[in-house]
Amino acid sequence: MTISVLVVDDQPLVRHAVRDILIDGGLVVVGEASNGLDAVRAAAETRPDVVLMDIRMPELDGIAATARICADAEAEASERPRVLILTTFEEDDNVVAALRAGASGFIGKGAEPDEIVRAVRTVHQGDALLSSTATRALIQRSLRPGAAPHSERWEAVLAPLTPREREVLALVAEGLTNHDIAARLTISPHTAKTHVNRIMAKVAARDRAQLVILAYESGLVTAAG
Repeated sequence: MTISVLVVDDQPLVRHAVRDILIDGGLVVVGEASNGLDAVRAAAETRPDVVLMDIRMPELDGIAATARICADAEAEASERPRVLILTTFEEDDNVVAALRAGASGFIGKGAEPDEIVRAVRTVHQGDALLSSTATRALIQRSLRPGAAPHSERWEAVLAPLTPREREVLALVAEGLTNHDIAARLTISPHTAKTHVNRIMAKVAARDRAQLVILAYESGLVTAAG
């Protein structure tokens, strides 16, 4: 399957280098943008499968651009591109903000070329690209001090989930794959996948990255352990 990518970064050298890496990896680059506003426009025009998004940019930053792209009312949810954050600092608090805005994961600019290509393919498949250690540290720092995780709002979000689904959600937040979850719970990988899909449907999450954010912010899983 051909995967189309929009590359967004305010540094021409980075854009061109990433474009060449993606093309060499068998992906199709349908456009480039140097700021968030151009990224939103280009995403609407080219309808890429994946947007490789920088965070710090002029005009409109990557967080706001991600939110607009992921909430595009003119596109069906299934047609909206996945957003992969390309960041210099993988433990930047802005990464969590981008994940909250709808990004499916993040990868460092220092990654090897094949890692970047693999990352694009991963998020295109609907899987989250998250470092569980970095994500846990990021969310721990970004959660508001004194916030009550088990608020009425979060209880309402989690209410439709069965006890087993809450258990699966917690394991997703730990970074476990469907196969890992299956082994942990002594169920088949197909059953694990079914649980994950049902959870996403019930909480209106696009992918596993959104489930991770939900699990932490609701207090179902704590950053301390």
